[in-house]
Amino acid sequence: MGLKYAAIRTAFELLWLSRMPALFNLLSRSRGVIFTLHRVLPDEPADFSPNAILQVQPDFLDFCLERLRDLGLDIVSMDEALERLAAPKRGRRFVVLTFDDAYRDNLRHALPILQRHEAPFTLYVPTAFVDGVGQLWWQAIEDIIARQDALAFTENGDTEYVDTRTIAEKNDAFNRLYWRLRKLPEPERLALLAEFTGNYGYDLDRQCRDLIMDWQELRLFAGDPLCTIGAHTVNHYELAKLPAEQAHNEMIQSVEVIEAQFGIRPAHFSYPLGGPLSCGRREFDLARNAGFRTAVTTRPGGLYPHHLQRLTELPRVSLNGHFQQRRYVEVFASGGLFTQLGRAMG
Repeated sequence: MGLKYAAIRTAFELLWLSRMPALFNLLSRSRGVIFTLHRVLPDEPADFSPNAILQVQPDFLDFCLERLRDLGLDIVSMDEALERLAAPKRGRRFVVLTFDDAYRDNLRHALPILQRHEAPFTLYVPTAFVDGVGQLWWQAIEDIIARQDALAFTENGDTEYVDTRTIAEKNDAFNRLYWRLRKLPEPERLALLAEFTGNYGYDLDRQCRDLIMDWQELRLFAGDPLCTIGAHTVNHYELAKLPAEQAHNEMIQSVEVIEAQFGIRPAHFSYPLGGPLSCGRREFDLARNAGFRTAVTTRPGGLYPHHLQRLTELPRVSLNGHFQQRRYVEVFASGGLFTQLGRAMG
């Protein structure tokens, strides 16, 4: 799992044992939390699965929804969350559930649980993914490294061969390639990704069609009254890396495609990847100028009344797949704790 996540797990344990989440919730002005989810899968991740942070098991999601209500939290839609933030007095604390990327497993494994608990949620859709031509590059490089005993890395015309027999070697190779891709401008990232996947015979379009709902499935998913459809760009590019006009077009075109498909213009938006490398003040302003009512990041924190003046830079708390312990649900639900974490990270 790595030293970073081992340290976080230790912190979660200490917080739970100390009952600090309950104290933060008592003293904090945080009114609620937006949760980030991606995949919901029944199987245990493989030993090498760096993207396991993006997946939770159905039983854990089911327990979370039950436990949140036991803790006195309401599960509300994004629109209701805004109404509660605007209320002059703090009422019951709340949670907003959000899912990114439109994975097919959301339809198969998450929706029945959400329906059983009558839990509203928002799904943020990158439209090229649903068209079957998106690039889930983070999963592609994991898949390739998982099946290789060695890799060829080419940089500045030089080729280096790297062993990937052991789990540690595979994790090192993944981290190296992942961050190289993250730091490149988008055209260069796309070129490197095409070269890498081509060298190992990996079909990105087929992968996208396998993992992501098509429009017919998405129409079934979005037809549930619990679901609010939000936009998530067309191509899932990191907007901060794009010229302003292209970033604006990624937002607007995704809205127009969804409106053409469903007859509803999305009012809510999620920035792809959502951290400081991916979005900042320019993108927050672009989202506001594009007419979105809200836009969410992946920066940790709770929701406060002051967010009503910053609705296109809302924080979220990730239900991280490495921390699927039932005793951690109270930690996840503590907006005050994650606000302090966000400040420490900032």
